[in-house]
Amino acid sequence: MIHNAADEDLRLGDDYVKLENGGGDDGGVRWQAETSTSGCCGGSGVGGVNGGWWWSWWWWAKLVLVVLFVGVLGAVFFKWVGPFFMDKEIIPIIIWERKTFSTTMLALIVFGSLTIFPSLLIPSTPSMWVAGMTFGYGYGFLLIIGGVAFGVTIPYFVGSLFCHRIHAWLERYPKKASIIRLAGEGNWFNQFRAVTLIRISPFPYVIYNYCAMATDVKYGPYLLGTLVGIVPEIFVALYTGILIKTLANASHDRHSLSALQIVFNVIGFCITVATTVIVTLYAKRRLKELQMQEELLLQ
Repeated sequence: MIHNAADEDLRLGDDYVKLENGGGDDGGVRWQAETSTSGCCGGSGVGGVNGGWWWSWWWWAKLVLVVLFVGVLGAVFFKWVGPFFMDKEIIPIIIWERKTFSTTMLALIVFGSLTIFPSLLIPSTPSMWVAGMTFGYGYGFLLIIGGVAFGVTIPYFVGSLFCHRIHAWLERYPKKASIIRLAGEGNWFNQFRAVTLIRISPFPYVIYNYCAMATDVKYGPYLLGTLVGIVPEIFVALYTGILIKTLANASHDRHSLSALQIVFNVIGFCITVATTVIVTLYAKRRLKELQMQEELLLQ
């Protein structure tokens, strides 16, 4: 039996079933389900408002819990784990370093390691820690920036000798290759921006040094983007070195840090970690946006 009624609406709770005259050959009825969005999933109803408020409150509650957990963990580390580790590992190394090398010699060692290690695919973060422990923020920053400038320049020009092999490697990893190739697109500023974001993002630092040349990025934006993008990492490394020295001195002198010192160190550690995470996430998001824009242009 065929129902030939005019358009009708049947209400089922908050859902609707709409009956329309069939447009087919049999003149039958076409059923169209329509679901009301009021009160759910961002709708304008009261339920949607309450749900959005509850989700926002729960997100902030989780954030506070994470911060508290990190703070307690940091306090435990500074109070018990740190001093024990300092006595067994760090303090002997620092004493040996001070007795063996002068300040000038340490500066040359740090500068040389920052220059050579990237070419050998060796992480140079420990050298940055030493710069923080020995020279602090000011001279330590200048020393690291100078060493990094040479350290990323050597692989850039050496990589030009292995362009064919680098291209073959990039073809095996198309997802990572699409990120790297962003640096070679556009004008000088676009290349500088892409290199800066790549340096801030978690993309392997030493690998990009050799792959950059294969993406046709110019040396100017490559070097400047690297120096700008590595600034957050430098300050984190310097802060870590200074913190290690503070804990080592306290442990060596056989006196524990005061409650105020522990609080300041924990707050500084949390701010450093939070800033690093936020900047890294921002860089990753911007890289994804640039990738999407590039894909749209190619379509």
